Amino acid sequence: MQLQDRVAVITGGASGIARATCMSLAREGLRAIGVVDVSDDVFSACEQGNRELEREVLIPFKGDVTNTEFRRAVFGEVVKRFGPVHICVPAAGIVRDALAVKVDEAGRPILYDEHLFRKVIEVNLLAPIYWALESIATIAADRARRGLGRWEPEQRVQGTIIFIGSISSSGNRGQISYATTKAGLEGAQSTLAKEAIYHGVRCAIIHPGFTDTPMVRAMDQRYIREKILPQTQLRRLLRPEEIAEAIVFMIRNSATSGALWVDAGWHPPA
Repeated sequence: MQLQDRVAVITGGASGIARATCMSLAREGLRAIGVVDVSDDVFSACEQGNRELEREVLIPFKGDVTNTEFRRAVFGEVVKRFGPVHICVPAAGIVRDALAVKVDEAGRPILYDEHLFRKVIEVNLLAPIYWALESIATIAADRARRGLGRWEPEQRVQGTIIFIGSISSSGNRGQISYATTKAGLEGAQSTLAKEAIYHGVRCAIIHPGFTDTPMVRAMDQRYIREKILPQTQLRRLLRPEEIAEAIVFMIRNSATSGALWVDAGWHPPA
């Protein structure tokens, strides 16, 4: 897929993998990137990034990715200013780790908090899917306006969706909600890969390993040193830029499909 002059929307873009992806895509010559984040940091991140890039390509949007009206407003403004959204990387996510079932000192069972589970599903599963659908819709509507029906290969790829999965999608102790949402994205990806190609849009998913991001740095660092790094062949955390490079590769190379695992050789024990 040609990246020059394309338009993208990336959520969670103020930090971590999403921020690195914004910068990597911008260096590929994208015309505009809508950078979405719930934090005020999105404004300074875009300002700093545009200075580094020496052009105004990163457009900040602050809001909750689970809010339908906010999502529609972002796409409405981006389409109005720049046209269809060719690339979407809905990377915003949260972790709320805890054991599924544990027993307190009195011997009473404690189940994982249902409210937290629903919140993780909203942010990590439902929101990415609908940001992806919104992006596909901009391309479908643009093609309809031009009298185009089913996409044909000679028209070249129209767009690409990259979901952010996780190695936890295979299961990970203490991550019942997070692992469930990341596994759920695999089903969404495989379904959209079959449907969205009608409009010329590819859909794939990347499964990063433990990466040096604010989310991972917020975890117990002793746990990282003792339980994560020893089970990783590289014996270090991945860098956001490494994941971003893989994402750009998946977008640029239209022959890639399905899932890509970027896990640094992590093989946890049972």
